[in-house]
Amino acid sequence: MKSVVLLGSTGSIGVSTLDVVAAHPARFRVEALVASRNVDRLEEQARRFRPDVAVVADPSFAPDAARRLAGVCRVEAGRDAVLAVSRSSTADLVVNGLVGAAGLEPTWAAVDAGIDVALANKEALVAGGAFVTARAAESGALVLPVDSEHNALHQCLKGESASEVRRLWLTASGGPFRDREASTMASITPEEALRHPTWVMGPKITIDSATLMNKGLEIIEARWLFGVPSERIAVVIHPKSVVHSMVEFADGSFKAQLGMTDMRHPIQYAMSWPERWPSALPPFDPIAAGPLEFRAPDLAKFPCLALAREALERGGAAPAVLNAANEVAVEAFLSLRAGFSDIPRVVRAALERHGDDPAATLGDVLEADRRARATASAWLSSGVKR
Repeated sequence: MKSVVLLGSTGSIGVSTLDVVAAHPARFRVEALVASRNVDRLEEQARRFRPDVAVVADPSFAPDAARRLAGVCRVEAGRDAVLAVSRSSTADLVVNGLVGAAGLEPTWAAVDAGIDVALANKEALVAGGAFVTARAAESGALVLPVDSEHNALHQCLKGESASEVRRLWLTASGGPFRDREASTMASITPEEALRHPTWVMGPKITIDSATLMNKGLEIIEARWLFGVPSERIAVVIHPKSVVHSMVEFADGSFKAQLGMTDMRHPIQYAMSWPERWPSALPPFDPIAAGPLEFRAPDLAKFPCLALAREALERGGAAPAVLNAANEVAVEAFLSLRAGFSDIPRVVRAALERHGDDPAATLGDVLEADRRARATASAWLSSGVKR
């Protein structure tokens, strides 16, 4: 039985993770649940799964959580409490379903303590991949990808020699605007951008999918997970989203991983590693899936993809700056303080200002993140209108 710490338990990844736990009650024990501020859902989860501790990242919501969960479990709050459960000496696995750069420090805490991490929080590797992967190698912790694309690559690379890999191919649905005229992109509303054609995800990642920034972040994540440089990581639009990613080998052969568009599949794969367990989910039907279509992404229409590659190639603090500015811009778009086309503009402005900042330590990365957020916020406050 694995003892599990679940970060972001009330979000979409957290809910799906607990579905996997519920399907395998003899294999998992929930040690800790971490949520930001959704006390209603946290209470339901704690009463069902009976963790030792429930952590509320936002301390202002802690009194309400403590009152509701009296007699159920211990309640703690704040950043230090999140980091403490992430490095718990009794945990076997930390599942990180947090959103944004907030997932970096807990990921570091877990691998620093030698605890395996099932990672859905791609921003942890985008901002601090060099430090997280180096420390994991030293401590013996495994970083197991939960993102469907990287999870697929992990499966395709199993048993293969790294020297025989030519390229990694990340598939992208293309989001809701893959067929939209470029001249109309500036008028896109949050309501339109949140209508993802194939996946059900949280709002931030859904907007990232609409801009293709999500795929750019995944290029950076893949570089650190698999040790492959940017020029050997390709992106292809695959509207049906049944091929989750592919590996191209030196002899021209391809290996692809196919499956249902349900995050419980990659979550269970990561949580059960190195075993592969039966699943109660409906099986994938390749006949029903029909013809498979692939096309090149439109880099002019989706500039975020090129910005991410640029940040990876620049190195240093640039990926952290890219990620931080994108988070600020996406939040502004969702709250109607910026337009859809302002997202890449904000990211470009932050990269021009801070892209060459130093990143010799994890502290440098966190400081670059802070500066980029301030610059992005100032840029948005300077009079940008929808």
